[in-house]
Amino acid sequence: MLSQGKMIIGSIPKLPAKYAVWIMPLLLSGIMSAIISMINLWKNLGWIDGFFSKWFLVWLFSWAIAYPTVLIFLPIVRRITGLLVDMSPPEASR
Repeated sequence: MLSQGKMIIGSIPKLPAKYAVWIMPLLLSGIMSAIISMINLWKNLGWIDGFFSKWFLVWLFSWAIAYPTVLIFLPIVRRITGLLVDMSPPEASR
């Protein structure tokens, strides 16, 4: 009998680690654009009828812009972070 790898849900297998560079920005940009678009819509229009359906459309549009933006700027932000933060591993205490 073949052993199965780790599963997400049911029989859906987890993606290989190489896809993390695409999945993490996708999830992060989705969460951030959802929160920001909801706050902006609420601030500008208040709790109007059909708020969540309007928000969902605004969010999808925002996410379509946010995800490629994150993919473009993430390497630049990593380099700037490397200039500001000592990324060397901490020395082991004796």
